[in-house]
Amino acid sequence: MENNIFELQYALDTFYFLVCGALVMWMAAGFSMLEAGLVRAKNTTEILTKNVALFAVSCIMYMICGYAIMYGGDYLLSGIAGDDQLVESALQSSAENGFGGDSVYSTAADFFFQVVFVATAMSIVSGAVAERMKLWSFLLFAVVMTGFIYPMEGSWTWGGEAVFGLYSLGDDFGFLDFAGSGIVHMAGAAAALAGVILLGPRKGKYGANGQIHPIPGANLPLATLGTFILWMGWFGFNGGSVLKLGDVTSANSVAMVFLNTNAAAAGGLVAALILARLMFGKADLTMALNGALAGLVAITAGPDTPSASVATLIGAAGGLLVVLSITFFDKLKIDDPVGAISVHGVVGLWGLLAVPLTNGDASFSGQLVGAATIFVWVFATSFIVWFLIKMVMGIRIGEEEEYEGADLAECGMEAYPEFTTR
Repeated sequence: MENNIFELQYALDTFYFLVCGALVMWMAAGFSMLEAGLVRAKNTTEILTKNVALFAVSCIMYMICGYAIMYGGDYLLSGIAGDDQLVESALQSSAENGFGGDSVYSTAADFFFQVVFVATAMSIVSGAVAERMKLWSFLLFAVVMTGFIYPMEGSWTWGGEAVFGLYSLGDDFGFLDFAGSGIVHMAGAAAALAGVILLGPRKGKYGANGQIHPIPGANLPLATLGTFILWMGWFGFNGGSVLKLGDVTSANSVAMVFLNTNAAAAGGLVAALILARLMFGKADLTMALNGALAGLVAITAGPDTPSASVATLIGAAGGLLVVLSITFFDKLKIDDPVGAISVHGVVGLWGLLAVPLTNGDASFSGQLVGAATIFVWVFATSFIVWFLIKMVMGIRIGEEEEYEGADLAECGMEAYPEFTTR
């Protein structure tokens, strides 16, 4: 009887992991639609190619070496291994101590869930460098980011390893990041920031006297659809990070995480919309969309402990912060076409710092040390990789190619050919 209960719970937890992983994979479509909507029509095909290709590159590189770096083990090239031993060990523990403690699920399911997180981090980079980066330079960076840079910082956080053998973020500092405000989102933003600094702004974005010239996206309905897809996929992102479902406590935790995730997104959108109205005199749809995403990023570090009302406030603070951050980076002439650095980086940091407000196991000092470790590692290594790629093959398309659009220059086709006259 004991074994039957265990097997049922093992199957349920594994299935839940897989479904949540599929939801997170669907976020790739959300990033694609969001970015395609916020760039100009002449750059649509190229940004879509980046998004679909980076997902494939992420899956391959994490399979080859990323997962082993992050969690140890020599799985993968010969197939995910170890499940038989895992189940046997769990059955033995169940027989001796009773089942219901740690989550136990297929290693293959764990890999699938983790690999879509890697792709999410890389998708953040795509939007920030849009409209002027070479396609193949971007994909070369994706190889290093998903195969080495991200897995290394992941090994120090979720993997539980010491940072270069010097200190443990979890044991020494109590660093907590439930689903990745820092580990995934701030990491992706740090890599993006390094690329944007070396890449420079789009032509015509900033005037000689400090003027900022808005460059509107071509398809706001598409951007809105992308935001809703991301909003839905985030339930898998945060909900799956509970890691199990097959007992009452876990089921209640999953329900609370879903509730808080949704509440934070709503709070972020409303707060951003109101602040944009006060600052610009109009309701700004793009700020509202980024406000919803900011709310989601803000709650990701700790969606399991706040009440729904507090989660709404955490998300609302993220929504306010993203509007201020986007305008601040524009003043610094750091050109981010979709606001990814602000949404995922600045608000990702806020998400980490919000955890101690509702979780007594976390401290502000520990969260700051963790955030600094992630940012310094990812930014420094990404800057080096971007710089080397720039020296070897260049990272920016030519001025004339940028004027004509990256679609023709990089892909040889247009997303909306029937609307183009030559």
